[in-house]
Amino acid sequence: MSTNNDEEPKTSITPLLKRLWHESAATAPDAAEIAAAISLIFTNSLSEVQMGALLTCLHFTERDRRADVLTKCAQSMRDFATPMDVDGLSKLVAERGRKEGGYHGGLCDIVGTGGDSHNTFNISTTSSILASALLMIGKHGNRASTSRSGSADLLSCAQPKAPQISAVTPSTIHEVYSQSNYAFLFAPIFHPGARHAASIRKQLGWRTIFNLLGPLANPLHPLIESRMLGVARKEIGPDFAESLRQSGCAKGLVICGDEELDELSCAGPSHCWQLKQDPETKKVDIEYFTISPSDFGLPTHALSEVSPGQSPEANAEILMRILRGEVPEDDPILHFVYINTAALFVVSGICDADTSDMGHGDDGKVITERGPGGGRWKEGVRRAKWAVKSGEAYRQWERFVEVTNKVA
Repeated sequence: MSTNNDEEPKTSITPLLKRLWHESAATAPDAAEIAAAISLIFTNSLSEVQMGALLTCLHFTERDRRADVLTKCAQSMRDFATPMDVDGLSKLVAERGRKEGGYHGGLCDIVGTGGDSHNTFNISTTSSILASALLMIGKHGNRASTSRSGSADLLSCAQPKAPQISAVTPSTIHEVYSQSNYAFLFAPIFHPGARHAASIRKQLGWRTIFNLLGPLANPLHPLIESRMLGVARKEIGPDFAESLRQSGCAKGLVICGDEELDELSCAGPSHCWQLKQDPETKKVDIEYFTISPSDFGLPTHALSEVSPGQSPEANAEILMRILRGEVPEDDPILHFVYINTAALFVVSGICDADTSDMGHGDDGKVITERGPGGGRWKEGVRRAKWAVKSGEAYRQWERFVEVTNKVA
């Protein structure tokens, strides 16, 4: 008699669950043991009851937000991702990436944990597209789990022709990057094993470790040169920064808006934890600072002005108007996007160039002023504005749309 996956024998993690729930210093499971249990989810080797118990234990003991646990579990998730030709991609990115300043032409990602309940516009997704005018982007994303409009929902609704995000797969991604600086990595395609937790996560109703792992589990991890990662709670910022450092990240920025927002806020100060590598010793340090819209040379806007709280269709319309340069210069959502795009440019190192030749419409006047953390934040905004005005971000977007529809 044939059996389906759900009838196959399951592994019992009862001893681990008991140690997690009644832990003492002597019996507390370490990060590797927790990651080994999480990896059983990807092979559908846990019963639903034990899976729910594991996610619940980790949540209420707060073990799921510890840096070492996040590092090991994200590694586990990446280990079970669909395999791809990383060496071949590495060569292609090295050819295509445009080196400038401290940016070496590698892939960059900008992503948030979600769950901040502010329902602001899709900032990180829009910023990733703007940044592709100058950087190679590997944007990891999914459908919404806590907001109305997730990154995948937004892109799938773009008009007049949407990209086929499910067509970006381990076998087509080389073709995508040969045509465009931009690729969107739809999580279910690259992390098929995570689907086994989907129903439990919905039924639990609270955030689980999976909400935190997504941003750390970019399937192109070995090729990511720099990344910006938004968290929805200030107290987990240092844990995420440390987890990035443990996983080999040398250029990164973990951010949290003061309103518990997983983006740099346009309404006031944001908390930043920046990872920087010493060129001599290669040691990666984490520096904490706060930053405000004024550091970018932009005014503040209340979050209510940038939270249309709308359907993905309506947000996609705003995205396309931004890319086509049809949004007024003083638009609050545009300023919000500029701040976050600028920060990704700064983290990448591209703003450290003392000369500038971006192309058509670039006056070459680099803004050398440095702000919090030593970053040229205003130069980042100058480059973000150029990405829109020159039409280069829109060109990269159109190439992404074309190539995904072709490979589909």
